Amino acid sequence: MENKKLRIAVSHGDINGISYEILFKTFDEPMLLDLCTPVIYGSSRVEAFWRKQMEYNPSDYERWHLINHAEEIREGKVNLVNCDTREWMVNPGKATPDSGEAALTALERATWDVKSGLCDALVTAPINKAAMPQERFPYRGHTDYLQHEAAGETGESLMILCSGRTRVALVTTHLAISEVTAQLNSNLILRKVQLFESALIRDFGIVKPQIAVLALNPHAGDNGLMGSEEKEIIRPAIEEAQSKYNIFAHGPFAADGFWGTDSSDHFDGILAMYHDQGLAPFKALYMDSGVNVTAGLNIVRTSPDHGTAYDIAGKNFASPDSMRRAVYAAIDIVRSRRNFQEANQNPLRKLYFNRGKDDEKLDLTAEENND
Repeated sequence: MENKKLRIAVSHGDINGISYEILFKTFDEPMLLDLCTPVIYGSSRVEAFWRKQMEYNPSDYERWHLINHAEEIREGKVNLVNCDTREWMVNPGKATPDSGEAALTALERATWDVKSGLCDALVTAPINKAAMPQERFPYRGHTDYLQHEAAGETGESLMILCSGRTRVALVTTHLAISEVTAQLNSNLILRKVQLFESALIRDFGIVKPQIAVLALNPHAGDNGLMGSEEKEIIRPAIEEAQSKYNIFAHGPFAADGFWGTDSSDHFDGILAMYHDQGLAPFKALYMDSGVNVTAGLNIVRTSPDHGTAYDIAGKNFASPDSMRRAVYAAIDIVRSRRNFQEANQNPLRKLYFNRGKDDEKLDLTAEENND
């Protein structure tokens, strides 16, 4: 597959949301076919429903190439893997058992094909977690599912939202606010800092990243007046990252002041303690251009940073920008990982110097002893 265009697997997500609309708008642009071979994991029946719902005329698009298996992928075409022959019922704007089953079936097929090497990266369209079949999907989202299915060496994953040079990662993800403090500890924060640095180096090509770590409490705890987590948990993790692992981690920074200034411009990555601390300001700044990247996996996975948007499903209001950027990001990360692997697969042998004897001289006049 090295001589071929990258194959980007895309799971169709929730069939009752905006997924097919943004997929049509993204992949009906011929330019993308110059960069990659898209492989959409979905349903021909659902595609036909949304083509009719969106009132696409034959002149408005080139119909996708329908296949049953990844072995049938054709370059120069948008390939649609028909994941199931069942007639899933489409109900725009509603969470239904069919929408959850269809989303999971496509996700499982796409993930398997990427893990098997049939495709090079995975892009996931939005799902509704409440609609997913809980007996088969006991997870809080894509990130947890993929950590279980495709975890890397550490066995952990890291959610990163990125747009341009701004990259925000989370220590805790889909937790109620009341649960966050109980989950935080220095070891967890240190592991996330390490994962973040590794991702910034391997996936984003940053040689020695500068990482900002946000505080948990207002005013970074204000010397204990508003909480002790900064002194007892966060700062020790930062100091260990610096001293033991030579990671350029800084903080903890009060979140409001950090986001209210240009501080984010001075760092390669920002590590937030909980979901809304990082993602609320990020989405306020980059709602249509953000991309969700799951680091720590042995596959490349990206997604748009928005949800199913049931309220506008079928109304032709959805923007494809985030999905398009998710595809671009997947391509960039695959290439970055390959470059990193190539540069590090045959490292130079380490040379050791005895600094205490730098000026030692050899006696070249001494007779060789052959005993």
